[in-house]
Amino acid sequence: MHSRRVFMGTAAATLLAACSQQAPRGNGAAVSLLNVSYDPTRELYADINPVFARYWAEQHGPVDITMSHGASGSQAHAVIGGDEPAQVVTLAVPYDIDQIAERGLIARTWQARLPNNSAPYTSIIVFVVRQGNPKRIRDWSDLARSDVGIVMPDPKTSGGARWTYLAAWAYAIQRLHVEPRSFMRLLFGNTATLAPGARAATAAFFQGEGDVLLAWENEAHNLVDQGGFEIVTPTLSIRAEPAVAVVDANTRDPNVRAAAEGYLEFLYTREAQEIIARRYYRPFDAEVLAANAARFPNVPLVTVQDVFLSWHDAHQMHFRDGGVFDQIRSSQ
Repeated sequence: MHSRRVFMGTAAATLLAACSQQAPRGNGAAVSLLNVSYDPTRELYADINPVFARYWAEQHGPVDITMSHGASGSQAHAVIGGDEPAQVVTLAVPYDIDQIAERGLIARTWQARLPNNSAPYTSIIVFVVRQGNPKRIRDWSDLARSDVGIVMPDPKTSGGARWTYLAAWAYAIQRLHVEPRSFMRLLFGNTATLAPGARAATAAFFQGEGDVLLAWENEAHNLVDQGGFEIVTPTLSIRAEPAVAVVDANTRDPNVRAAAEGYLEFLYTREAQEIIARRYYRPFDAEVLAANAARFPNVPLVTVQDVFLSWHDAHQMHFRDGGVFDQIRSSQ
């Protein structure tokens, strides 16, 4: 399921005339951008889009930004199939953008276009428990206990769930020193809810399902702000790197292309990075990250490259049809 929201920017006619050499449009009509994004970025882009729209209007002319949100893997398939004709994608997993690139809609070199492999921020996976932590859940090892009910998204559709899966796998190897499949069978045997996306998992936990929610750091804070919940940061997590890209096939018009590129470049500006930090995403800008250090616990992190070589390798081993995740689920 996809949801869409539109943000609009306007500029005075005199300003449009002054900027016409930078972004000629003839009739002065607004450029339209569709940002196909992953599930829990609604609040982030609700803050960023109006700020970018004002900036672009002042510099070039009006821009209308429409958002589509859903599970990252499902969103990638919607772009590939043409159901979501995005000008930009901002997805949870670089592999999802690679899948779009393999269909010829995005250049295969997309990660080289922007800093930090086109990841304007990073995140980690944390736990959310009910107030007082009645099950005393402190780390990944507690998730294998038979008295714990887990709520999380489905790794077959959700990018956040794939990061979660890989973090748990790395913990089994590096901290428990056990055969990871055995640990993962216990963990997934305890899933009270395996939701299609991160926001659906949050809603299920909020409504009373399970004992612990495995979530993005920003999504965890959104839930804690509702009251009645608290965050548990495990002793090991993963450096999650949601990525962004212009969809080349849908930005052939030069004005659309300029706006799409400007939109993603804006995510790296100081103003956008400060919004990113306020929404509990870990900003790429080192100064902004340092200024907000109190918001982000210093936890040891693994990377996909540390344990799985690459996202392609991780996907082929774990998440393809018939892969390790399917084998684990079929053995429940």
